[in-house]
Amino acid sequence: MSPPETGFGTPLFLLNLKAYPACLGPGAERMSRLLEEVGHAAGVAVAVAPAAPDLARVAHLVQIPVLAQHVDPIEPGAHTGFIPPEALRAAGARGSLVNHSEHPLSNRDAETTVTLLASLSLVSVVCARDVATARYLAHTKPDLLAIEPPELIGGDRAVSTAKPEVVSGTVLAVREVAPDTGVLCGAGVHDRRDVARAIELGTEGVLVASAVTRAPDPKKVLQDLLSGF
Repeated sequence: MSPPETGFGTPLFLLNLKAYPACLGPGAERMSRLLEEVGHAAGVAVAVAPAAPDLARVAHLVQIPVLAQHVDPIEPGAHTGFIPPEALRAAGARGSLVNHSEHPLSNRDAETTVTLLASLSLVSVVCARDVATARYLAHTKPDLLAIEPPELIGGDRAVSTAKPEVVSGTVLAVREVAPDTGVLCGAGVHDRRDVARAIELGTEGVLVASAVTRAPDPKKVLQDLLSGF
């Protein structure tokens, strides 16, 4: 399979900063700069997803791709508190996570969101909880699809080791439905062994959050994770 046409490079290490206190405001800037530095040194393609208020600042601070953590399936207009895809482009973001288990969408809204992002040449990273959901959402033809069983998110077991059949099954399902969509492995990825196993199972990279964002020494953890590629 050819690499997905995201312009991000593969294999890809995508860091979701979520809304952890240490990753907000100046913390988002520090973490994004650190990721850029360590990614460059390791020769690995990296991208970051900061919280919405930090999106524009981070996008103009670093050269690595910056994605939103969520975007709403709406056109610009009278939508107080919502985030249309056009707002991401105006902020300098390259795309967005879609349907993360902590901010889920209906299947119909997920499909609409991917379509809207694509119309603006923005990258979609659609999250799926299991193989069946991954297969269904692959029909939306996202750029990337991340398999993340919710019960393993933030835990100490990676899906690539705890449930390798979910990862390999997702890779097969997505390739059957959308061969140009790349697959990322998320949920519980903690060290280089988890990363290496994810790549062995056929993914194009990993989606990581708490292993880095909650670590006492994020640089050390990033260096370890990236060495898994």
